[in-house]
Amino acid sequence: MSKMDRTYASPSFQNLTAITTNSSDHFGSSSSPSPTSISTGGSRSVKIIPLEHPSTSAPGSGSGSGSGSVVAKWKARMKRMTWKEWIELFFPCYRWMSTYKVREYLQPDLMAGITVGVMLVPQSMSYAKLAGLQPIYGLYSGFIPIFVYTIFGSSRQLAIGPVALTSLLVSNVLSSIVEPSDKLYTELAILLALMVGILECTMALLRLGWLIRFISHSVISGFTTASAFVIALSEAKYFLGYEIERSSKIIPLVKSIISGAHKFSWPPFVMGSLMLAILLTMKHLGKTRKYLRFMRAAGPLTAVVLGTAFVKIYHPPSISLVGDIPQGLPKFSVPKQFGHIKSLIPTTALITGVAILESVGIAKALAAKNGYELDSNQELFGLGLANICGSFFSIYPTTGSFSRSAVNHESGAKTGLSGLVMGIIMGCALLFLTPVFEYIPQCALAAIVISAVIGLVDYDEAKFLWRVDKKDFLLWTITCMTTLLLGIEIGVLVGVGVSLAFVIHESANPHIAVLGRLPGTTIYRNTQQYPEAYTYNGIVIVRIDAPIYFANTSYIKDKLREYEIEKEESKGRGPEVSRIYFVILEMAPVTYIDSSAVQALKELHQEYKSRDIQLAISNPNRDVLLTLAKAGVVDLIGKEWYFVRVHDAVQICLQHVQRLTEFPKAQDFLAENKPSLFQRLLNQRKDEFFQPELESGVRESLLSKDTNPQLEPLMSKKP
Repeated sequence: MSKMDRTYASPSFQNLTAITTNSSDHFGSSSSPSPTSISTGGSRSVKIIPLEHPSTSAPGSGSGSGSGSVVAKWKARMKRMTWKEWIELFFPCYRWMSTYKVREYLQPDLMAGITVGVMLVPQSMSYAKLAGLQPIYGLYSGFIPIFVYTIFGSSRQLAIGPVALTSLLVSNVLSSIVEPSDKLYTELAILLALMVGILECTMALLRLGWLIRFISHSVISGFTTASAFVIALSEAKYFLGYEIERSSKIIPLVKSIISGAHKFSWPPFVMGSLMLAILLTMKHLGKTRKYLRFMRAAGPLTAVVLGTAFVKIYHPPSISLVGDIPQGLPKFSVPKQFGHIKSLIPTTALITGVAILESVGIAKALAAKNGYELDSNQELFGLGLANICGSFFSIYPTTGSFSRSAVNHESGAKTGLSGLVMGIIMGCALLFLTPVFEYIPQCALAAIVISAVIGLVDYDEAKFLWRVDKKDFLLWTITCMTTLLLGIEIGVLVGVGVSLAFVIHESANPHIAVLGRLPGTTIYRNTQQYPEAYTYNGIVIVRIDAPIYFANTSYIKDKLREYEIEKEESKGRGPEVSRIYFVILEMAPVTYIDSSAVQALKELHQEYKSRDIQLAISNPNRDVLLTLAKAGVVDLIGKEWYFVRVHDAVQICLQHVQRLTEFPKAQDFLAENKPSLFQRLLNQRKDEFFQPELESGVRESLLSKDTNPQLEPLMSKKP
């Protein structure tokens, strides 16, 4: 036997000596990762790949090394950056400006900017009315933020400005503090824009955008669907001709509509319904026919022009108008009413969350379609600066619009120049068109809002979730119903809470699989997924498909006990034994293990030791192995029971199981708590059996000496 031969003996049994008595080396002591041969008797050897055990005293293994390495990498990256990369970091617009192709990009950018700009003017006034503000503040919100975002934002197609969902959130929170007619209402809306911008920039600088990932798509879909109904009912007052209660709950809205039915007026209802029909028809034609794509963007402008023309000609007294709108660009002013900051914090967080999910999600999708990369944190920073700068020019919270961004992309926008064109159109509207806007019917603006939010009702998503994942459908339903019945804030909180509860439940009850060997290979897979995979008597192989931490250790231990019992009742390949002697944990999917899990592993080892069961570990990653080494678990179990592959562990365990079958009374002695005999049995070797015979459970030599030890034909299980 060569010096590379290794001893495989269980440290659970103190007197266990080497399988190969001539070997003096211990597994894992060599720094070389080359395969090791273990003689099984006869002329064949079992090839085992030694597992590299990291040193606990090596540089970088300390607890502070993680943050130190991050800082070092950051400094190295800063040193490598060129002046061009520094400019792109602070001014992302430089990326498209430096590579702008005038002949190829200018015309589609101008057309897209004009198209979306024309769409933005009436929409911004409509959304301002939804937020409980004067239409002029919607125009302001669609002006300054566009220019700021074009410079500091990283998306080239995202169209930012007022949106329906944010407007509803603003209205919901501010109306509970003060009446919309009060000047304080407007000042709080401007302050809210500043707070949202600061929070977005802070999250971007701290790179905390990942926190929003805990809000699942099912929650957002259910929330937006419910919000669409609330928004539509809130705008119904302009169709019906009488005031209804301001609320984010559907029941008070419906009660208010029913109780005021005697005030119903036909003219605004007929006009609003006609405007809505025109909008929906133009949107449908624009979506379904490419050559009529312009109609989707031209819908809001058409409704405004037709409504204004009708009012100018016939002067119907029962149709309310927008009224006087100040002319000119917004003036610089510092946000006020900082004493209300505390009461606005929850809404600030909610609006920021919606902004990240809607804007960053849309921006990423458009960036992928147009072939460039997008930095989510830079995107968040651009949105934050747009709100901060805009708050000094009387805006309320703005974010990326799904509908306008889609139109911008479909119109052929290539760069941020389309956004500059939108801003210029909005500036022209503020300078020259506000005298015309005072004749716009309120019901026409309401029709624009309702036509926009109809697209938020996500029936297709609900049907998809019902078909694919009932749990996500339940989450969608809970979020939707709580938002409708209890309000927007409670709906979001309940949805996120239930979503996190699902995550915690999945994490605390991870997937655990019993592995078997695929016929003719050395690959081990889930026996439920691959019924043809076979197991071995006396050995159970378990794969844990999750990090192991304090919340799931009890569940994992319980499952291991169940698998041990189930294996005792089943028949596999290999020598016939009456119970389990080895448990192999495949830890490749385990990315992390905490102190509670380490303690649980120690307890599990002691529990197995008391029942003469040896624990073996397969393929732990470096961090997990380092944690186990620091906690003394590696030495407790024994370095020789840590393996690179499951197959290596199985081969060694099979050798020990074979020794037990050669002594018929061994298990009787084991039952009498005499582990010393088990120790002696594991140390004895018989040279008349080859490894393939052990794996198949056949005592006659079925394979030649030249057979590849890593492969074996499919053999039927023992009856």
